[in-house]
Amino acid sequence: MPSSDTVSRQRAFGGMLGIALLLFALVYRFYPELLYLHPAAPVRVASNEAPNAAANAPMGFDRRPDRSDGSQINAGPPLSLAPERVIAAERLAQLGGARSGTETPQVKALLDRADKARRAGRVTGADSAAAYYLEVLKLTPHDATAQAGLDALADRLVSDAGSALDAGDSDAALANINALRQIPDTAADVARLQQRLALLQKVRPLLVAAAERSKRGDSTTPAGSSALDLYRQVLGIDPQNSVARRGLERIQRGLLDRALSAVAQDDFAAAGSVLAQAAAILPGSQQLQNVQGQIEGVRQQRAQTLLTRANSAIDAGNPVLAQQLAQQAQTISPDVPGLGELAQRLRDARLYASYKPGQLFADNFLDTSGSAPAMVVIPAGRFEMGARDGSTGFRSNEAPQHEVSFATGFALSRSEITVGQFRQFVRATGYVTDGQRLGGANLYDDASGRMHDDVHASWRDDYEGQPAAADLPVINVSWNDAEAYVRWLSQVTGKTYRLPSEAEYEYAMRGGTTTAYWWGNGTPATVVENLAGALDHSASGRSWANFFKGYGDGFWGPAPVMHFQPNPFGLYDIDGNVSEWTADCWHENYVRAPRDGGAWINPGCVQRVVRGGSWASSPEQDRSAYRIDATATTRSARVGFRVARKL
Repeated sequence: MPSSDTVSRQRAFGGMLGIALLLFALVYRFYPELLYLHPAAPVRVASNEAPNAAANAPMGFDRRPDRSDGSQINAGPPLSLAPERVIAAERLAQLGGARSGTETPQVKALLDRADKARRAGRVTGADSAAAYYLEVLKLTPHDATAQAGLDALADRLVSDAGSALDAGDSDAALANINALRQIPDTAADVARLQQRLALLQKVRPLLVAAAERSKRGDSTTPAGSSALDLYRQVLGIDPQNSVARRGLERIQRGLLDRALSAVAQDDFAAAGSVLAQAAAILPGSQQLQNVQGQIEGVRQQRAQTLLTRANSAIDAGNPVLAQQLAQQAQTISPDVPGLGELAQRLRDARLYASYKPGQLFADNFLDTSGSAPAMVVIPAGRFEMGARDGSTGFRSNEAPQHEVSFATGFALSRSEITVGQFRQFVRATGYVTDGQRLGGANLYDDASGRMHDDVHASWRDDYEGQPAAADLPVINVSWNDAEAYVRWLSQVTGKTYRLPSEAEYEYAMRGGTTTAYWWGNGTPATVVENLAGALDHSASGRSWANFFKGYGDGFWGPAPVMHFQPNPFGLYDIDGNVSEWTADCWHENYVRAPRDGGAWINPGCVQRVVRGGSWASSPEQDRSAYRIDATATTRSARVGFRVARKL
């Protein structure tokens, strides 16, 4: 065990330590300034430094972070993101709650007076919040409440001065700057504000003149002295001048409103011009981008509406109106979607009356049931008509070879007119054919292998005089009979039907080819038409004397229409089955022949042109250039017809 002396010494040391701690606690409670442990005064920074720098100062032992839910500083988004005026006001409002409660009676009285003066709006001067805060700091140089109060007052004055400068109010700005001078440690803020005030006083006459010109309506004119020019001069002197900036925004807004008004009147050209002026004032401004988006949306919508109307005009058969609407749409928006497709439709409308090359259609009868023969749209184009002198099979009536152009398309019946279709015409009209009036037609006799006249033959018969099936091409009809049929077809459909011209027939038969036949220059590699082939034989075993070698299609005499392949233009039996009447009068050659594809007609002519090969034609007669004449009353088992239609 320790000795009694040791125990005594330990007790004495413990007692002294207890007394020291008690004295320290009493001094800290009632005289903290003696220990320099008073809540630390926040360090004020100039308004252009980090607003939260003071918050980084060390805290005294009696301070803790304020976690009050009602505090805007410690809850939600940082107060530093708010405007300076809001920050200053918040700091002033919180000064009452920031008191430490350890002030001497004299300091407490001064702080109370400061709060009262602050609430009354007396910031600087003899009986002001700033004066009382300074008195407190004289008594307690490190008083956090007084220092925070001065900092908040300074922030408020800096904010008010800045707002006055932004508004162009130099008098209010000067008053706030002078008040700010009375607060210590504000020299940097005063200098910065003084610099801005000097700039404002320098540009103030320009701002006043610009405002006057704006009121008179001289926002952009006259050049050099308009409000726009004056605001630009101000910004050249003071690039941060908010008054001038707002002036430019107002002028731009006025121009943007004019652009929108022009758009409302469908004057997109004027709108574009005004929009360009607006863009030159404040390029890339939000209001400019918004209006540009609005106008572009209206532009596209208006252009699309015009395109829709143009398409409807085409559908209604009015390509002139459609063209006008398309031009308007292109003027409004050159890149509007669908413009290319509309241009193609307009081209088709001009060339093909809204049809398309190769399109198949059939016109319905107007007052009765039934429809016209199926028609194929033949494309516009050009070709060399006739044969070149010296070419295989050339005949003088096929010369001179010459170019024929078709400015617009036309339509040809897909196949030869059938017995069934001709019967419909006869039943509807009671028409009497030339064969019935003049006595018979020219038929084939298999016993002799020759053609012969039969006074009893008519369009109802086949090539041997037997009743013809409805799907066979009608034969034993004259040019006059064919003309009567197309006149009737025009009446019952309301469309213009006719016999094709000789040029149309050859152009359509060639189908874009330049060879002797539409399938090439010799015997077809496959079965393409009803031709005279070496492999074909009659019922009695006869064969052709002049034929395509190695070819056989299985028919002797006409075949049902569309039994074989179509040519490149989609036409069946165009160079086989039966030869066909055309509208032209016969001419011995092509000298002075039309170059536009029209029929070559001489009033009162008797001889007409027959084109295309038949089931009994020799290879020379199947050539695309081959042509032969016949009187308008000729009826033959080798000749029929097809019809053309104007688009």
